[in-house]
Amino acid sequence: MIDGLNDHQIGGMSAFFAPQFRWMGNAGCGTKNGLAEFQDNWQKPFQAAFSDKVCIDEARVFQGEWGAAFGAQYAVHSGEFMGIFPTGKRVEMRYMDCWKVRDGRIIDNWVMVDFPHVLRPLGVDPFNGEG
Repeated sequence: MIDGLNDHQIGGMSAFFAPQFRWMGNAGCGTKNGLAEFQDNWQKPFQAAFSDKVCIDEARVFQGEWGAAFGAQYAVHSGEFMGIFPTGKRVEMRYMDCWKVRDGRIIDNWVMVDFPHVLRPLGVDPFNGEG
């Protein structure tokens, strides 16, 4: 499942997610209810914006019904993202991902991506030099 998410696979992922699955991202990304909403409103647009993606989990931790990973994804900004037209630049996307699992399927997924770090090489400083 983790490898499938890291590779942004679309097909076959329903085996890993409960029907009431919730994906909760950074402020502005919102909550996506169910796998179809997550894929249509986050995963597919993200895939369209970033190509040649490689994901490296620095660590994965599991305890009881909880799992987590942190690391970075490296990709090329090849499609529009957050109103920024493709730059062709390679970016590093640092993240923290946490899952709550029940009956062998993910019911909740919290994700935090360091978007200010992603945006800087694309020419955007969300803190306007005051961060």
